[in-house]
Amino acid sequence: MISSELTAEQHGAIDAPFEECFAILGGPATGKSAALAQRLARVRELYPNAQPLVIGSPRSLDDYAAELLRSRGLSVTIVDDIEAELIFLRACSPLFELRWPEFAKNQLDPEVPGLRSPERFMQSAFRLIRRLRDADVDPALLLSRALAAATEFYANPPNLADPRLLLATKTSYHDSLEVTPQELMRQYRRELDLAKILAKLYEDYAALIRTGGRMTGRDAVIAAAHLLHDDPAEAARLRQHHQFAFVDDAQELTSAQLQLLSVIFGERLSGVTLCGDPSSAVDGTRKTSPQASFGLARSKAELRQEHRSPQRETFRFATQRDEADFIAERIDGWLSEGFRPERIAVLFRSVAHVATYETALLNRNIPAVVAGDVNVFADRRALDALALLWNVHDPFRHDWLLRTLSNPAFGLSDASLATLCAEPADPQQPLFAFDDEPAPTARTSRWDPKRDLRLGWNAIRGEQDDALSADARNRLVRFRELREAWLDAMRQSPFEDFVRVVWREGLAREGEPGSARARAQQVALYRLLDRLRAFLARNPEAPLSDVLDYAEQRTRSDLESCEHDGARAHDGAFVQLLSVEAARGREFDHVVIADVRPGSFPRWYSPEAFLFSPRLGMIPKENVGDARASRTAKFSYYVYRMKTAQHYYERERRAFEYALRRARRSVLVTASGAPTRGVTAPEFLEELR
Repeated sequence: MISSELTAEQHGAIDAPFEECFAILGGPATGKSAALAQRLARVRELYPNAQPLVIGSPRSLDDYAAELLRSRGLSVTIVDDIEAELIFLRACSPLFELRWPEFAKNQLDPEVPGLRSPERFMQSAFRLIRRLRDADVDPALLLSRALAAATEFYANPPNLADPRLLLATKTSYHDSLEVTPQELMRQYRRELDLAKILAKLYEDYAALIRTGGRMTGRDAVIAAAHLLHDDPAEAARLRQHHQFAFVDDAQELTSAQLQLLSVIFGERLSGVTLCGDPSSAVDGTRKTSPQASFGLARSKAELRQEHRSPQRETFRFATQRDEADFIAERIDGWLSEGFRPERIAVLFRSVAHVATYETALLNRNIPAVVAGDVNVFADRRALDALALLWNVHDPFRHDWLLRTLSNPAFGLSDASLATLCAEPADPQQPLFAFDDEPAPTARTSRWDPKRDLRLGWNAIRGEQDDALSADARNRLVRFRELREAWLDAMRQSPFEDFVRVVWREGLAREGEPGSARARAQQVALYRLLDRLRAFLARNPEAPLSDVLDYAEQRTRSDLESCEHDGARAHDGAFVQLLSVEAARGREFDHVVIADVRPGSFPRWYSPEAFLFSPRLGMIPKENVGDARASRTAKFSYYVYRMKTAQHYYERERRAFEYALRRARRSVLVTASGAPTRGVTAPEFLEELR
């Protein structure tokens, strides 16, 4: 039954032919998702034997691909990009150790852009390979296009003295365009070696995930597409089984995902309904082309009537703290008017560094939770909790021990900590060291004499207790006794029970029971515990050392994220502090778009160490070897020719406009500091004014 409240445009989208590829287009709040749901209901009514493939978001297509692989008897474990980066690091290790035979045979020169900094090179290469997989570019195609494009470019180089090119290039990079034929030939050879190295790394990485079965969602999509391409009968069976597919947020489909859909439903995507907003493609981590996706539709319905018309306000403050305090005050007013906390959101381009805004809300006892590209493991409350686990496992990790002893639960002063780091006034050195004497650590490996440092020994043995004040000594003795009890709990209790005991006894509660601070602390600990439990579910035999090493790897990664989980409803509702991506598909009564200034929203444009273009091939940024300029001529030309910065800031502007449309009643846009002239990066708040 179709609702009478739908517009005529929505009715037209619902009744369009089902057997062909059809697109429902519209901006936020135009009712396109409602029309898609009604269209799905109509198909189920008319074709009761069909089992439509329903893709709520392109990422759920990744899950479908993984299930498809498992149904064919393949062992597949879906991992995130952080674990995939570790797999890629295994592929890079022989390169960094110069163990490739191509180096011994002088077939490759290791002096290529970026390789002087191996970790940075690995990260840039992995990000490139992620985008290549999204674009359905395999290692062979990468190498062939890179070699052909390099030959074509350097055989007929563009006019690098073009006044328009010089005008568009920063003066500090003009030297990259002042090149001789000999310098271009040198850069050409370096580029060829870079392409060969990246193609080999890509091939080795693909082989590792094929043989190991640990792959990301994008890897599963590619593997499923290849499997069905080689088995047309299975593809035909799936086509007959589903008959139809419905894809929401289709603007986020990657080329690889489109390839999987086309293998099942044919090149024309017969029976597939695509729904989305081409202007809302704001995710910078996946290579998408909305034009390619919606261009496959035989017919389209565009919905234009918006159902939201929020009031807009803009404010600029002298400092970020003033801005955060004002936002907290305004949100406090909305809560006093009766709006529920979960119906209020503060949106950022990135939530990696929003502690100032969260603190301002907690200071007013407003419950708040952060979701998006935030690192769960790097949260200060999570670090305090991890430090306690490290203290049990290895008290000679002094960075973690210092964190625990200086935190409120034990609260040793700097002077007390300095005393604990010093030698006793009259140290008694043992005459003999017995191999069978157990070290005060949970490690099972052989004791490392380099760990024989004073802080750990003084904290565990008490050799400096007499030099401490009575209060500090009592605090240290309490820590020592708790740690002994925690060691027993670790040996005798299940992991989760052990962790809960340690955190309950070793962490100081932030705020009064039931306060916003206490609730926010509980959410941070629950999130951390969930991640540790998930690791143990995948590695049930892992000792505590492996769990802590896993957490430490996650703490250092810039690929971590925390999807919105409703704060898992642990302790009521929360005001949402979200990145734009985390707010996708959601709406709120009141929205604040905060920290709208260049460098934050929009983020600065910072190109990778090397890029890839199907027409120009590899584009290395850094000039290496016997080079006079820091940048390559090709990179300067590419940035000008492809207008990369302009395209980047266009996507940032789309993200800002998308954030504006998340509000039903009002949207408040705030920034701090004096506005710039908008030359390097746009000033969205000033543009909105």
